[in-house]
Amino acid sequence: MLRSIAVAIFCCIATSSIAAEGLVVKPSNYSVGETIDRLQAMLEEKGLKIFARIDHQAGAEGAGLELRPTQVLIFGNPKLGTPLMTGAQSVAIDLPQKALAYEDGDGQVYLAYNDVGYLQARHSITDRDEVLGKIRGALGKFTDAATK
Repeated sequence: MLRSIAVAIFCCIATSSIAAEGLVVKPSNYSVGETIDRLQAMLEEKGLKIFARIDHQAGAEGAGLELRPTQVLIFGNPKLGTPLMTGAQSVAIDLPQKALAYEDGDGQVYLAYNDVGYLQARHSITDRDEVLGKIRGALGKFTDAATK
C-alpha cells in the first residue's frame, strides 16, 4: 500500500514538473505501441487526420543505436487548428498536434502532449478561448482513453 502511494506521489511530482515545461504527461497501462495504436484508432474514429507516426526506437536501431520504445503520433483537425493560426500564425510551428509515447528506464510507459495553456501563452493567443477549450477537452478525453 505504501509503495503504491509513493509511486502515485512520484508520478504526480514528475507530471507536475514536466507540465510546468509545457507538457501534459499521463502514465499508460499499455506498451508504447499499444498506447499509440489506441490513440490513433480513437482519433481516426473521430475524423481527425493522422499525418505521421514516427518510431524513434526503429530509427535508432537503423543507425546502430539503442533507444527505449519511443513513438510520436502527429495528428490534427484543420477546423480547430486553422482558427488558431488565423489568430496567431506562429502557432503553426506547434501544429499539427503531437503525442509522444515513451517507456522510461523502469519500464513505465507515458503519453505526453503539449499543454494547450502553454501553446496559448507561447503564441499570445488571446481571442480563441472556445477553440482552445475544445482542443483541451478533446486531448484530455482521447489521451485518457488511450492510457487507461
